[in-house]
Amino acid sequence: MISNLTNKNSTKITNSSKTFNWHKEIKNYVDPPSFWNPTLGLFFGGYFLAFISIWQWYRGVWPLPLLVATAFLALHIEGTVIHDACHKAAHPIPWINQAMGHGSAILLGFSFPVFTRVHLQHHIHVNHPKNDPDHIVSTFGPIWLIAPRFFYHEVFFFQRKLWRKYELLQWGIERSIFITIILAGIKFDFMNLIYNLWFGPALMVGVTLGIFFDYLPHRPFRSRNKWINSRVYPSKFMNLLIMGQNYHLIHHLWPSIPWFEYKVAYEKTKPLLDIKGSPQRVGIFESKEDIYNFIYDLLIGVRSHSKRRGKIRKIINLYPGYKIKKFLLKIVNKTFIGSN
Repeated sequence: MISNLTNKNSTKITNSSKTFNWHKEIKNYVDPPSFWNPTLGLFFGGYFLAFISIWQWYRGVWPLPLLVATAFLALHIEGTVIHDACHKAAHPIPWINQAMGHGSAILLGFSFPVFTRVHLQHHIHVNHPKNDPDHIVSTFGPIWLIAPRFFYHEVFFFQRKLWRKYELLQWGIERSIFITIILAGIKFDFMNLIYNLWFGPALMVGVTLGIFFDYLPHRPFRSRNKWINSRVYPSKFMNLLIMGQNYHLIHHLWPSIPWFEYKVAYEKTKPLLDIKGSPQRVGIFESKEDIYNFIYDLLIGVRSHSKRRGKIRKIINLYPGYKIKKFLLKIVNKTFIGSN
């Protein structure tokens, strides 16, 4: 009887895979967006909110928490703009797409060429311990310190010599703009504004980007299979709050889909994802191991990629105390993310 049920289920899945034409379902979403689209609105909206926060800073009417929240929202939505722009999904006209990418990068304190080239390497090498730059961001320290690790992107960009054509010049211009603003802040005494309405909110945005773009979507950081190296956790609220990144697997499978179509693309292709065994939950509290690893990542977060050998084990083995050494090695063994 059990074998009959298994045969029926396997037949059902096989038939579903044959009848479900995902190419037809997805083709309406992979094309560039229309001229007037939500990402263009986010781009101008971010600059408008940034202007409002600076204006109200000098007026002295709004309380500081409201000013910081406004500046944070401005940078938060520009994070989606630069992300879509690097995939040429922000605007159908190439030079406008580029302008949106560079403009959002300047407001974020980023460099668009660095963001683009490094992020595309992430797509090529998802969860690879050496070649995926975001893997370092997610697995080389506690979650609460994830924002500073984004500086590694700049190091990775120059280590791998990722620039093309005029991108090194573009990097120089954008970094010159950043330094000029800082020097002007020192000379004309508006560094307090920069600290409170730029650096502070940028740090908070770095944490949110790190958690929702890198950490949560790619847990447990083991698979490189394109169907399971990222995840989906459906939610209307989260879709609005983080602008579709809870459908991150959809983005990895079809990077040219703009953020505002992730949800509907997921709904159209869910039968395919079910067949492929794609993770469709947040995956933090599903088992004791998930909970343990999440708590570990909150507090420590440094992961080993080897079950028997590795730099972390070599460092632990230098410790003279046997009991503490044994305890630390046990933690490393429970949290490693490599192969046996």
